[in-house]
Amino acid sequence: MTESSLAQAGTISPLAVVQTSTIGDNVTIGEFAIVRAGASIGSNVVIHPHAVIAEGVVLGDNVEVFPGAFIGREPKGAGATARQPVFERAVRIGANTSVGPHAVIYYDVEIGESTLIGDGASIREQCRIGERCIISRYVTINYNTTIGARTKIMDLTHITGNCVIGADVFVSILVGSTNDNAIGQHGYSDEHVVGPTVRDGAMIGAGAMLLPAVVVGERSIVGAGSVVTKSIEDDTLVMGTPARPVRRLERAP
Repeated sequence: MTESSLAQAGTISPLAVVQTSTIGDNVTIGEFAIVRAGASIGSNVVIHPHAVIAEGVVLGDNVEVFPGAFIGREPKGAGATARQPVFERAVRIGANTSVGPHAVIYYDVEIGESTLIGDGASIREQCRIGERCIISRYVTINYNTTIGARTKIMDLTHITGNCVIGADVFVSILVGSTNDNAIGQHGYSDEHVVGPTVRDGAMIGAGAMLLPAVVVGERSIVGAGSVVTKSIEDDTLVMGTPARPVRRLERAP
């Protein structure tokens, strides 16, 4: 980069590796951070030490990336997985989003504005996350998953591949989800490997488990520790193992 580019960019540590020239105003890049050629950095962005921003990553204005985060990891099956990763070499992160320490965001991910990605979170390829979401500490969002706006997913939860989560959903801590009733015995098929669908406004209690292809209806509540083996109607509270309807819920005015 030229001296004029550095002046426009703001504070860039001489110990950082910055290979892109597409950098907005007032950008800070810390020691030992790596920003590869082909990345695009908006204005007022802060990239902390030891973060990695790969080629094809677009960071909107006011994004903050904390130490050790890796944005733009290439998914690799290493010959061990039945599903071969399919992805585009691009990541788009909306303005005012924060990416926590040691979070890993794979290629082919889009994250909306003003979203919080917590410490150690992992977001796989082909995922789309809406604006003003919280993906909390050590949450895993597996491949080809869509998450609507203003949804909150709390610590240590696993969202399986081929899953759909609506807007304004709350998913508590330690929630699990699965997408294959055959547990991998029949190989990978998009027709048979289907994660849960959680409709708008639903709430999933701590430690619940959602089994493959179930649908949790709009504004429904899954009680803590429940195992959801069958789909749930809208506005319904379910509890237990297996989860059974307890009562209908009144809609808010």
